[in-house]
Amino acid sequence: MAEVAYVNASRVYQGNPPVRAVDQLELDIADGEFLVLVGPSGSGKSTALRMLAGLEDVDEGGITIGGTDVTHTPPKNRDIAMVFQSYALYPHMTVAENMGFALKLRKTPKDVIKDKVTEAARMLDLEKYLDRKPKALSGGQRQRVAMGRAIVREPSVFLMDEPLSNLDAKLRVETRANIAALQKRLGTTTIYVTHDQVEAMTMGHRVAVLKDGVLQQCASPRELYENPANAFVAGFIGSPAMNLKTVPLSSEGAVLDGTTIPLDRQVLAAADGLKEVTFGVRPEALSLVSSADDGLAMTVELVEELGADALIHGAIDINGSQERFVVRADGRTPPALGQQVKVALRDHTEVHLFHPETGARLAA
Repeated sequence: MAEVAYVNASRVYQGNPPVRAVDQLELDIADGEFLVLVGPSGSGKSTALRMLAGLEDVDEGGITIGGTDVTHTPPKNRDIAMVFQSYALYPHMTVAENMGFALKLRKTPKDVIKDKVTEAARMLDLEKYLDRKPKALSGGQRQRVAMGRAIVREPSVFLMDEPLSNLDAKLRVETRANIAALQKRLGTTTIYVTHDQVEAMTMGHRVAVLKDGVLQQCASPRELYENPANAFVAGFIGSPAMNLKTVPLSSEGAVLDGTTIPLDRQVLAAADGLKEVTFGVRPEALSLVSSADDGLAMTVELVEELGADALIHGAIDINGSQERFVVRADGRTPPALGQQVKVALRDHTEVHLFHPETGARLAA
């Protein structure tokens, strides 16, 4: 069993003031789970991964693997394998030699090394490249070699630090699908770091969102999307991002462009005493309607044509200020730049409300 647990784990860099790169991280990862750590640059996700690998000190709290405290255990004794962004292959060795090098250091018999390398190469479609040097491979092939090197070790835990960042967009999509399928087949506990929230949403069983070293929310991709714990998670998860605006609050609901958006009683009760709230709505929850219908007046400032869909960027008046909103619309009949259109909410249940100062979700 290879459960992983961060137990109030912190990494503090000394300075004036000290920097808490990872702050009191409390996170349990189940045996065989694929967990993605995601967040913007500087959020502490790579530091958290390196703490688990033993490459960064744990200044407070601890880390366990399979129920065993490894907080102060040397990296080589943690039974983990790491895949880096930079591949880190030996240029003078063949693919087969790179993949089997860790086993050679362990003095594993040559026939066992050959069998394990051949099996990993078959899984990764690298069989015909085993005699080549890394310089003769594409970026995607090199990344698969790095994956194969980790697989042959048969570790308890895979750690992956932005392994697809050096690949082009098409290859990135293809490779992340291969990694997800491979992890499901092997059933090895995997912690994967990325700054790309689309990558996180499409790969992880659960996704942990970090900001400034603090865990904001850890849940399934669907739960993060539909029930973000705070305004940061709401704005970070989803592409394009959720529209988040601070708007006045009346006894009936949120007020936009003189129009009151009715809110659930529970939400209004949670917002009791507030004069304004952070109002969130995803682009697909908005629609363009006829100019004769009720809706919010918007001036079109940009149209991103994506084929089947179009993203309409425009300004809506909120309390005397022009605020940018994004609407997902039918790509076949997008409006023109500068055109005045009406925007309506598809369903009032798709509104998200957050505290204007703390960012915490205002709802049951």
